[in-house]
Amino acid sequence: MKLKKIALSTLAVLAIAGTAGWFSLDKETRGLLATLPTNRDLLFWTEPQRDAAFRALDRISLLAKNRVVPAGGPPSPLPPGPPLKLPVDIDAYMAGQRSAALLVLHDGKLRLERYGLGFDAGGRWTSFSVAKSITSTLVGAAIRDGHIKSLDDKVSDYIADMKGSAYDQVTIRQLLTMTSGVKWNEDYTDPNADVNLFNKHKPEEGVDALVSYMRKLPREVPPGTRWLYSTGETNLVGILLSQATKKPLATYLSEKIWVPAGMEQQATWILSKTGQEISGCCLQAAPRDMARFGNFVLGGAVVNGQPIVPDGYLAQATTGRTTIGQPGRGYGYQWWTYDDGTYAARGIFGQGIFMDPKRKIVIVSNANWAGGARDPAASKAREAFYPAVQKAVDDEAAAPK
Repeated sequence: MKLKKIALSTLAVLAIAGTAGWFSLDKETRGLLATLPTNRDLLFWTEPQRDAAFRALDRISLLAKNRVVPAGGPPSPLPPGPPLKLPVDIDAYMAGQRSAALLVLHDGKLRLERYGLGFDAGGRWTSFSVAKSITSTLVGAAIRDGHIKSLDDKVSDYIADMKGSAYDQVTIRQLLTMTSGVKWNEDYTDPNADVNLFNKHKPEEGVDALVSYMRKLPREVPPGTRWLYSTGETNLVGILLSQATKKPLATYLSEKIWVPAGMEQQATWILSKTGQEISGCCLQAAPRDMARFGNFVLGGAVVNGQPIVPDGYLAQATTGRTTIGQPGRGYGYQWWTYDDGTYAARGIFGQGIFMDPKRKIVIVSNANWAGGARDPAASKAREAFYPAVQKAVDDEAAAPK
């Protein structure tokens, strides 16, 4: 059943309208609103709660406030191309992924655009950790703008409250590559893992909520000697960016990417208890705008003939800077990398942007995986879908003209 757009606009209204407002809504809308979660434990919501909430995180005041990322000017065109002849049953693939959106951009043209779960092109779906790769691009912009001197600067040079902590000798580069050596638990199934606790932490007075949590973590190994995935470290990168640029991340994102790249819709970014964008997560954006972001990066992040990042930054960011224990794969500056030169932004429950510079392919995925945050079966199927798209493009190029 297709979910009506009225559902999203009524989330805030219900709090004011009360019982009369509830009974004035149609049955379908009441059904959607009834499934919205009433607790903050996002990683432990039911599948129907996630279906309802992932399209509306910025409208659920229970969770957190958000800051708008304004768009502006005419949107960058995404002209349709001929349908891509894929050796895949798209309906079956989307059903297995529990896909809300699947877009394939090739050489700037939309070759595939499909939606599911009652979602459509007019909505915003949460990114989860896809936001990490966008944050990485903003770091490059801050270096180009002179706000950050070097990736080898220490974290505590920019966040004074981290002095004396395990992060005191960690560099920005080590944060970006997640090689700080600081202890962290990213187990989404463990209620006591750091990734589940840091947002519930009561901050010390006058200290950012995340900094208050992160500066108490112990060191496990020397900086630069081990890769360990840590959403907390990307969130530190965001705080560092805000301190360096003296602007909210949403404002800087709008100035450096959202407006110049020609995004069609505004985005929103969820805030922490102390009003800081949670930069490792939770940027709500339209799927087409995520495709535009991918195309922007493929094109060198250029605005009016000038890149917004330093020469060579994107090449470093999108190639393996550290191993991750998986053959043929690595981690760059908040990008997942492949040895064949492709790379990806990934978020739990099936969010993603896959990039192939050689073939000029961008694949955007929004989903709510049935098997949970990391769903091994759905993840494996998505990894198989990427080469299927590449093969379709290669076969097309090799066909007689």
